[in-house]
Amino acid sequence: MEVVNGDYRCQPQLTACVAGQLTLPLCYIRAMQELAGKHIVLGLSGGVACYKSAQLCRLLTKAGATVQVVMTEAAEQFMTPVTMQALSGRTVYTSQWDAREANNMPHINLSREADAVVIAPCSADFVAKLAQGRADELLSLMCVARPIDRVPLLLAPAMNREMWAHPATQRNFAQAAADGAHVLGVGVGEQACGETGDGRMLEPEELLADIAAFFTPKVLAGHKLLITAGPTFEAIDPVRGITNLSSGKMGFAIAAAAKTAGAQVTLVAGPVHLSTPRGVRRINVQSAQQMLGAVQSQIDQASIFIATAAVADWRPANAADQKIKKDGSGDVPALSFVENPDILATVAQSERAQSGALYCVGFAAESHDLLAYATAKRVRKGVPLLVGNIGPATFGQDDNALLLVDASGHRELPRASKTALGHQLVAELARRVPATTTRL
Repeated sequence: MEVVNGDYRCQPQLTACVAGQLTLPLCYIRAMQELAGKHIVLGLSGGVACYKSAQLCRLLTKAGATVQVVMTEAAEQFMTPVTMQALSGRTVYTSQWDAREANNMPHINLSREADAVVIAPCSADFVAKLAQGRADELLSLMCVARPIDRVPLLLAPAMNREMWAHPATQRNFAQAAADGAHVLGVGVGEQACGETGDGRMLEPEELLADIAAFFTPKVLAGHKLLITAGPTFEAIDPVRGITNLSSGKMGFAIAAAAKTAGAQVTLVAGPVHLSTPRGVRRINVQSAQQMLGAVQSQIDQASIFIATAAVADWRPANAADQKIKKDGSGDVPALSFVENPDILATVAQSERAQSGALYCVGFAAESHDLLAYATAKRVRKGVPLLVGNIGPATFGQDDNALLLVDASGHRELPRASKTALGHQLVAELARRVPATTTRL
C-alpha cells in the first residue's frame, strides 16, 4: 500500500465553461456556483506570480463574480493596472489618496462592498505587514480596515522556497491566521529564480476552486469520511491480471465534494490514473485483499464509510511467480478461483456500524434490472443506503446517473457530471448522517 497526501494538480478532464468559451477543469464547474453574484476584492502584492493573478481575475469573472482589483506599488512592477482593468472591467485602485472617492477613503469603501478580500500573490513582505498590523499603503490599509466579522481575508502565498521556509515568514502567516485570515496552500515546483521547492503560488484554477470552496457550506464539518474508489487488480502472474473498467472518477468526485463540505477524507484507491483531490489523504492499493487491509486500518477513525470501488468478486487461487508462457500446443492453462473478501459487508457488520456510530453507503454497478438488484444488495449487505448505476453506461465517463435505494424506497438522480453528483450525494449524506451517526 502507498499513502499519498492530496496534491495540487488538477484532474486532467476538461470541459467548456457554461459561462463562455473559457476551458476549465471539470472538477471546478460545480464549485463555481458558489461564486455567482459574489464581489471579490483581488489584491496584488509584489511578485512575479502576478501573471497568474490576471488569469485568476478572468476565471472569477467567468464564474459570475465581480472583481475589484487593488494593487501595491510593487505589484505594478510585474503587472500593469491597464491589464487588470481590462480583465476585471473595473478601474484598478493603487493609491490610498485616490481622489475618485467622494470621501477620499477607498480603504473604507472598497472593503465594505466586498464578500471577500483575496491577496494573490501575498508576498513575504506583505504578510509581515499584516502580522504587525501595519497599514502604509492602500491594500494593507484596506485589510486592516475591513469588517473582520463579515469580510473574510484569503491569502495566497508566493515566494522563493527559502523565503517561504524562513521562521519569520512562517511566524507571520501563523499570526495572520490567528488574526482571522485564511491562508491557502502553496505549490511545489520550479520557481522564477531557477530553484525548485515549496512557495509557488497555486495555479489560477486551484485558487478558483479554493475560493469557491471557502464559500461552500461545511455540512460535513466534524466528520471523518473513508471512501474506496476504482477497480482492483487480481494478479494471474507477474504481467497479467483480472480487473474491470471502473475509472474511479465517481469515488474521486465524492471525495473532493466531501472535503469541500468540511469532512476529513481518506481515499483508498485501486489502480487508477487520477490526481488526488486537494486536501484528501490517499492510500493506493492493487488487490481486494490490500483494499480490505487498508480499510480496516482506517475504519475505526471514520464516521462515514462509502464503498464506491468496483472490487473483483474472485481472484486466482494461486498467482504464478513467473509469466505463464504460451507453448504453441493450443492448450489453455487451467485457472481456479477463490472468492474475494466482501469489504462492504465486513464493515457494515462491524460493531460500530451496527451501533450507528458508522454510517455505511454501498454502490452497485449493474448491467440491467438496476432497481431489483440494488434493492436486494442493500438488504444483503445490511447498509442504510445503496447507490446504484448502470456500469457499462458510466465506466470511464465524466457523467453518470444514480439510483438511491434505502428502507423507504428509491429516488433517481438524473444524469449529470460526476462532480455535480458528488455534491448531491454529500448533501444527501448531510441530511441523513447527523441523526444516526456520532461525529468524531
